[in-house]
Amino acid sequence: MIQLNGMTKRHGEVLAVDDLTFTVRPGLVTGFLGPNGAGKSTTMRMILGLDLPTSGTATVNGRLHQDLPHPLREVGSLLEAQAVHPRRTARKHLLYLAQTNDLPPARVDEVLDLVGLTDAADRPAGVFSLGMSQRLGIAAALLGDPPVLLLDEPVNGLDPEGVLWIRTLIRGLAAEGRTVLVSSHLMSEMALTADRLVVIGKGRLIAEAAIGEFTGNDGAVLVRTPESASFARRLELSGAHVRAGRDGELVVTGMTAPDMGRLAAAEGVPLFELTPRRTSLEEAFMELTRDSVEYGAAR
Repeated sequence: MIQLNGMTKRHGEVLAVDDLTFTVRPGLVTGFLGPNGAGKSTTMRMILGLDLPTSGTATVNGRLHQDLPHPLREVGSLLEAQAVHPRRTARKHLLYLAQTNDLPPARVDEVLDLVGLTDAADRPAGVFSLGMSQRLGIAAALLGDPPVLLLDEPVNGLDPEGVLWIRTLIRGLAAEGRTVLVSSHLMSEMALTADRLVVIGKGRLIAEAAIGEFTGNDGAVLVRTPESASFARRLELSGAHVRAGRDGELVVTGMTAPDMGRLAAAEGVPLFELTPRRTSLEEAFMELTRDSVEYGAAR
């Protein structure tokens, strides 16, 4: 379990993380989301003891990271996949990490096989593609078979097969009872991978909930009919609110789908579709963070 309690980080006059409190529980994949500059990387660095908080605490299974006797056996992390000496081979990189944490050399070959780098084990890391570097970083995170994992943008640079592989791996690790915190900007991937979400903006907690609470039915109904203009007027006269959607569809609120169906039948209006709409994770995220975006393009 990862627990943050009132964690704050200042860089001079800049408040990077502001009184952040949340819990990452075992057995679940927790997605860690926020706009650029929200403080996600700083938060993960503080959990790992790489940055010290100005105030507050971040503990892993009840202990500060710097108090763990064999950190790789407790916490695996991927923050910067290409932070490897370019002339060091994948095997030697992992072997040096294993030696510092009293891990058996055989574990190196196990994780190389797990991430699909066995054939590239003796190549220097400097010739690796971004996707191969990601796999090496994940191998390092898994080296100590830790119960807690922090992964920052783990699918960055991976091809579709690699994305599916890491998604399956992450969900499998959580199913084993591990605590998994994953930061990503890919909303579509988070929608498929995460069980819970923690969303921050400008260093502050915006939301923490199960993913279904972010992507549930927003009360709108999608309506498709060849008589969209006239049916829209009938719906509004009946008290519904109607706006135009894509490709001629109507997005209707204020009336249930069964009541719309009965109105269409009474008026002799043919319906091609009458579907309660689910909010996408991307839509929910944009709505939640619209006041927290520091670096937005002009509209």
